Amino acid sequence: MAITIQMKLNEKLYLRDPQDTKLGRKIIQYSILLIDEIGFEAFTFKKLAEQIGSTEASVYRYFENKHLLLVYLLCWYWEWMKFRIDYNTMNIENPKQKLHIAISSIVDTTRRNTSIEFVDEDVLHRIVVAEATKAYHTKEVDMENKHGFFLTYKALAKKISDIINEIDPSYPYPRALASTLLEMANNHIYFALHLPALTDISVENGDLSEVEKLLEDFAFGLLNAGVEEES
Repeated sequence: MAITIQMKLNEKLYLRDPQDTKLGRKIIQYSILLIDEIGFEAFTFKKLAEQIGSTEASVYRYFENKHLLLVYLLCWYWEWMKFRIDYNTMNIENPKQKLHIAISSIVDTTRRNTSIEFVDEDVLHRIVVAEATKAYHTKEVDMENKHGFFLTYKALAKKISDIINEIDPSYPYPRALASTLLEMANNHIYFALHLPALTDISVENGDLSEVEKLLEDFAFGLLNAGVEEES
């Protein structure tokens, strides 16, 4: 049974929030599948419209262009990850345990483990790995940043950096460590699958346990703090 969680995203990303309508949710669902299948460069609204049995004009009623659609998908993923970290650490007081749970949530969000019917998180994660830098490595990044396009990613990184500050208020690079953990989770899964000489971990049959261990060793090693055992 589908759940009805709705992510609150920057209104400048869309003309009409696709989460609000059946067609909009279909646009999200099939854009994820199509971008994963053919890549962002080959993806067009015309091809998407053919997939959903609609018109190109109907897609343009929701998004001005495919770049904004990509940023929307990434923001949805980042907001969902933040939601899961908030939920999973809700009643946790020990900051080391919070970071352990946050790292586990970062890795586990890559799996399709929810019943949100129009988003396959596993497929969306592959897009995040392969295409995310195209959202902010652009000539327009400063202008888009001023419009708040990346507030969801910043909020996610701040959530993690706040936990790092709880563990060690004297650590000088909490934001850098937080953003590095987020990027490492994506990069090393990609490396393990495609460029194994660039990492020391392996990912087989969807088992991401080595990714989680890598992030924990990196974070707790820098913080000179052992991982607390869960009670």
